[in-house]
Amino acid sequence: MESATSTRQGSASSRKIAAKRGLKTDELAQQVLSRYLEDDSRFIEAVNLGLAAADRGDFVEHDEVGAKIQQILRP
Repeated sequence: MESATSTRQGSASSRKIAAKRGLKTDELAQQVLSRYLEDDSRFIEAVNLGLAAADRGDFVEHDEVGAKIQQILRP
């Protein structure tokens, strides 16, 4: 459970950041939440694309990736 001290510190940080951006704390919270949800949606989409590619057999085996990295890193 979160302590009262960390909650106060978080609130103070939020107020400071909001003030620097010319926002109210609730406006900052809304922006943060919106950005998080957008990032989460993009992440889920990327995972689903990767799973679909794997289902089609469109992937590179671990050993092949290692060999390619070694090839790139050789002088």
